[in-house]
Amino acid sequence: MIIAGVCFPREFPATLIVPGARAVEAMGAEDLWIIEDCFYTAGVTLAAAAMVSTERLNIGFGILPAVARNPAITAMELATLAGLGPGRVIGGIGHGVQEWMAQIGERTPSPLTTLREVLDTVRALLRGETVTLDGREVHLSHVRLDTPPNPVPPVLAGVQGPKSLALAGHHADGLVLADWPGPGYCRSALAHAAPSGAFDVAAFAPAYIDADRARARAFMAPAIAASLVGGSVGLKALPFYDDLAARVDASGAEGLVDAPDEWWLELGAIGTPDDALAHVEALAAAGVTRVAFFFPPDQQLWDGQLTWLGEEVLPALRG
Repeated sequence: MIIAGVCFPREFPATLIVPGARAVEAMGAEDLWIIEDCFYTAGVTLAAAAMVSTERLNIGFGILPAVARNPAITAMELATLAGLGPGRVIGGIGHGVQEWMAQIGERTPSPLTTLREVLDTVRALLRGETVTLDGREVHLSHVRLDTPPNPVPPVLAGVQGPKSLALAGHHADGLVLADWPGPGYCRSALAHAAPSGAFDVAAFAPAYIDADRARARAFMAPAIAASLVGGSVGLKALPFYDDLAARVDASGAEGLVDAPDEWWLELGAIGTPDDALAHVEALAAAGVTRVAFFFPPDQQLWDGQLTWLGEEVLPALRG
């Protein structure tokens, strides 16, 4: 059965993390994913606050940039969080947005090599190994965590391109798919990763639930149109991408509201509770093991969306 969770938006102030985490746990979700982007709130700090203010909620990272922290420090932080909540931490590491990495003076000339070195290093340290590496970007000498976590938390890769996905299949414990990851895109990502063993796949599903399907679609249409303009990888992977873009070109966001139902099934958990459930079931059929509902970053709407999720969607997911 697919594991359900919620994303904590990067735009939310830090003061919301404790009541937000408690609300997500109370309504029955199993995961809370902390969104870390430059230059919003810091993921590790929020994760610690969420961990100590809840009892069973898994805390995931979406997504720590590989070069923003030394990998030994990243491993220390994940291990410390795992000590606060054994078995409740899900690591997530990606390339980071390269423009942001350039802003902080950490842009790497070889993102693939860097990510491989960081993933291998962090995972080895979490397993209690002593790491010595003089790599292209990672340079460690006889580093070992004093208190390795037990159990060892998984480290997922938040990546998109075919080469990065293939790397993740061999150097990570799973994938975080965060850019409009419809079922078709998730299926393609898993095919590129081609993992040989157990592999976790977390999809951040854009979501808005309402009793009125048309109203929900109208609410989310501007976000879809903006992501089309922004060149979203997940949207570009849609088989109907050209037709979707043509609707926006002709009629703006309004042209998306009456798009075919099968398009909306791919776009997100958007519409009635039954529509949201159908999207999650399609993700599960595509190989997704965890879904995190990514509601609009609106504080006034968030509580209402959690209510819809907790009262209508999660009970149906559990049968």
